[in-house]
Amino acid sequence: MSQMRAGAILSYLSLIVSILIALLYTPVMIRLLGQSEYGLYALIGSIAAYFNIMDMGLNNAIVRFTARNRAIGNEEEESKLNGLFLILFSILGLLAVIIGLLFITKIDNIFGSSLNDSELEKAKIMVIILMINFALSFPLTVFGSIMQAYEKFVVIKLVSITRSLLIPVITLPILFIGYGSIAMVVITTVVNILCLLFNALYSIKKLKVNFCFEKIDYKLLKEIIGYSFFVFLGVIVDQIYWNTDQFILGVVAGTVPVAVYAIAMLFIKLYIQFSTSLSGLFLPKVSMMVANKATAKELTNIMIKYGRIQFVIMAFILSGFVLFGEPFINLWAGTHYNKAYYIVMIVMVPLSIPLIQNIGISILYAKNLQGFRSVVLILIAFFNVIITIPLAKYYGGIGAAIATAVSLVVGNIIVMNIYYNRKIGINIPLFWKNILLVSVPVIIVLFIGGSINYFITENSILFLSFKILIFSVIYFVIMWYFALNDYEKSLLVSIIKSFKSKIALLMNKNKEEKL
Repeated sequence: MSQMRAGAILSYLSLIVSILIALLYTPVMIRLLGQSEYGLYALIGSIAAYFNIMDMGLNNAIVRFTARNRAIGNEEEESKLNGLFLILFSILGLLAVIIGLLFITKIDNIFGSSLNDSELEKAKIMVIILMINFALSFPLTVFGSIMQAYEKFVVIKLVSITRSLLIPVITLPILFIGYGSIAMVVITTVVNILCLLFNALYSIKKLKVNFCFEKIDYKLLKEIIGYSFFVFLGVIVDQIYWNTDQFILGVVAGTVPVAVYAIAMLFIKLYIQFSTSLSGLFLPKVSMMVANKATAKELTNIMIKYGRIQFVIMAFILSGFVLFGEPFINLWAGTHYNKAYYIVMIVMVPLSIPLIQNIGISILYAKNLQGFRSVVLILIAFFNVIITIPLAKYYGGIGAAIATAVSLVVGNIIVMNIYYNRKIGINIPLFWKNILLVSVPVIIVLFIGGSINYFITENSILFLSFKILIFSVIYFVIMWYFALNDYEKSLLVSIIKSFKSKIALLMNKNKEEKL
């Protein structure tokens, strides 16, 4: 099996692990912490996301420039590139410490009106731990990006799955003992650093990655910065969309609305992961296609090819959440988190469109044409912040979600579809023709699901699980016969066969070991 196909399988395995953690770990965790403490933890998480944007798009640049060098086959230039990136990320690690220290001195001024003294002290301690985390993790992330450029998706995903499992396994006993949000941040930091150290060891020992620290190539540095700048703007946009709302709510409303919004964002981010875990595998491939002068028709075909697959997956999640999301949240998190359902729906519907088109973002990166998108979306994102402040103040999380939805429609949907069509040459009408053909069976299934809800009104865990199971079976049967083309069917069959062969191989291996 190819690294890309295996990586795709492991990507969705990673998502299954994330879902299981959300289902089993999160409700226990929020009950052990309490709504206020969980809100504080979520607020610090939104602050941590601001540290994340300090990579300024350089992680993406590592993948793009290393993949380009691999296509050319210049190992000497690659080692110089690796050395340059390691220097840049070490500087960013030092910068994270400086910014963290400055932020600690301002916490009282920023959150003094919405947090009590105990919460402010905990917030300061958690920010200090975050500083240590990012000071070490910035230079170490270089190795993970190099592994992605080498298309070592299997190892990358296995490390990601391991990290996802270790954090709750270690954290839960600590929470039961009586420790709180500070201990959670410490555990996350330790596990994260250990996983990054493994990536470094793998890159050096297995990939034989070399680093050359000779005189800096300023021409190359200028090209990297020019490319990364617009990627960085895109990262800022994502930060504003998915983390700034919690920060604003923390300032104007306190920890409880942050807790409700954080639950909504948990579902939104899982939804995003279902799309990006697949499309993220294609940046090296698309970069090589562009380097080999791929035509607009070829790029249109790859966008349609994977856009259809993503739509089938995303439509299943969206329609399922429309039908069963509210009773699920009430059972899972508690009725005091009920508003999270409406926040998710307001954001999830418009978000679905850019998610099924995110292979287009990889095309923009590969062509180094992400500048327009970044500029447009950064302007829309700042507009989002401006309207979020009053809406969050008067309508809480619902208001913040409305502001985000409006921004998605204007920037990510209307403007970007016009740009893909006119500038990149992607046949957007043909893309949407394909998606609309697949959407008709989805509407039929949604109607059937609504009928199930109408006739079975009971929403206990048993009945809700039964309804979701029936809906899922109906969805995939109808999609198989009325939506999927031959390629999509063969892809699904090959994945199932691959799982079966791997299970059989493991069983045979176990038998041999017993003998």
